Amino acid sequence: MPRSVHEFRTLDRFVAGTVGEPGARSFYLQVVHSSRVVSVALEKQQLQVLADRMGLLLDEVHRRFGADIPPVQTEVSDTNPLEMPIDTEFRVGTMGLGWDADAGSVVVELLAVTDTELDESMVLGDAEEGPDAVRVFLTPIQARQFALRSERVVSAGRPPCPLCEQPLSAEGHICTRTNGYHRIAISGSDDTP
Repeated sequence: MPRSVHEFRTLDRFVAGTVGEPGARSFYLQVVHSSRVVSVALEKQQLQVLADRMGLLLDEVHRRFGADIPPVQTEVSDTNPLEMPIDTEFRVGTMGLGWDADAGSVVVELLAVTDTELDESMVLGDAEEGPDAVRVFLTPIQARQFALRSERVVSAGRPPCPLCEQPLSAEGHICTRTNGYHRIAISGSDDTP
């Protein structure tokens, strides 16, 4: 069966967002153009990698080609929630990121999880067979905004443990750096003279 490729050369929004409480959040990417909304599910780590690599790509494009790239943003312009209801097209398995010099755009491609091994030519390619995909063309400003919002979405979860950097939760935390013991129990002191 031929794959479905949702391509957006112009768009109103390309944002990351979550549903659920910290510690049990589901992560989504959502593309909106006019009345068309496409949402895909992904892992928190995938979102973090995509945001990091997008920033690195923009810096490299500026360094190599002298392209006019906006500086790193500090304010998120789109703080609106995801469009509801979220009707997920697929879960993201493979991601591709590139630069279209002719259009002056960052190209993001998100491919559905598949059991078959993917050839590199499938990513950012036009093969007729393969996993479903979402392909988005972003201006450098849209890319910077996407990266900033994504970083904020990722960091909005549970705070990290100061010792091991793993997320803390309301139910407690077994820190690998202390083998699950509190510092007081290790030192034998309870801070009383």
